[in-house]
Amino acid sequence: QVQLVESGGGLVQAGGSLRLSCAASRSIFGFNDMRWYRQAPGKQRELVAGITRLGSTNYADSVKGRFTISSDNAKYTVYLQMNSLKPEDTAVYYCYADYNSFNYWGQGTQVTVSS
Repeated sequence: QVQLVESGGGLVQAGGSLRLSCAASRSIFGFNDMRWYRQAPGKQRELVAGITRLGSTNYADSVKGRFTISSDNAKYTVYLQMNSLKPEDTAVYYCYADYNSFNYWGQGTQVTVSS
């Protein structure tokens, strides 16, 4: 069993930055991969960024060059650094982990970008 707790969301003006954190209840070294998803009102949940156990990363085209995913195994935490935020980035952001072929989700953290 794995618990994921997101934090760091909030209200920011367009062009600003936020850093989201996803704290896991156990070492993330054993995870196959961890991801950030987001879901805006009335839209489907979409993949934002992912990082594998070996450190490979991938990003949605809409956030490339603006968002950076990283991990700190010592802190059991994955981060999402979000720069140059746009109003269309407004959504609930969810942390996801693949561990032993089971999928785990956090409760989500709201990010609101004002124009």
